[in-house]
Amino acid sequence: MRRVKDSAIAAVTAVALCAGAWLLLGGARTDAPPQPSAAQSGGAGQTGHAGRGAAAPALPPSPPDRVRIPAIGVDAPLTGLGLTDTGSLDVPPAEKKNLAGWYEAGTTPGERGTAVVAGHVDNARGPAVFYRLGALKKGSTIEVDRRDGGLAVFTVDAVEVYAADAFPDEKVYGAADRPELRVITCGGAYSRSTGYQGNVVVFAHLTGSR
Repeated sequence: MRRVKDSAIAAVTAVALCAGAWLLLGGARTDAPPQPSAAQSGGAGQTGHAGRGAAAPALPPSPPDRVRIPAIGVDAPLTGLGLTDTGSLDVPPAEKKNLAGWYEAGTTPGERGTAVVAGHVDNARGPAVFYRLGALKKGSTIEVDRRDGGLAVFTVDAVEVYAADAFPDEKVYGAADRPELRVITCGGAYSRSTGYQGNVVVFAHLTGSR
C-alpha cells in the first residue's frame, strides 16, 4: 500500500516531533519558536486549501533530496521516513538538527496528490530545522530538489497551528487532485511536563518546476 491511515501519521507528528527537549532542559520560554498569526490562516472550513491559485502541471514521481525555504533560512537534506513497529510514521533522528524527512510510501513532492515533509522544531541542544516554520508567510516559496535532477517549486497557501487533540487529519493529509505539499513540525501551547501540545502545518501547492 502507498499510504497509511491518516490518524497514524497525525499521532506521530503530534507526539514524536513535539517533546520540546531544548526548552525542557533550560531554554528560556522567550526563546520559543514563532507561531503563525491568524492572518496566515487559510480560513475556517476549507479543506486542503484547494483553489487558492493555479497549479503547475504535475511532475512524474521522483524521490526528493533536499528542501529549501529561503524566507526562513531552511536548506536541508531530506531522508525517507517509513513506519515504526506500531504502524506510525517515523521521524528524523533528533540529533541531526538540520535534517528533515518525507513520507516515502506516499506521494513524492511535485507528483499529483499530497506529499508530506516533517521535521523537528528543536532538540536538546537548541533550534532544529523547522524552528522558524511558524514565521512563514502566505506567498512564500518552498523548493524541493528531486532525485531526477528537477526542482519542484511550491507556493505557500496557509500556515496554521492545531492542538494535538484537534488535529484535522483529512484537511492536512486528505487526497488532492493537484500537486500539494504539507510541511509539519510541532508548535502551539507548551508545557514543561508534556512539551509542545500541537503542530504547525504549512499548506502549499506546486506552482513551477525546472
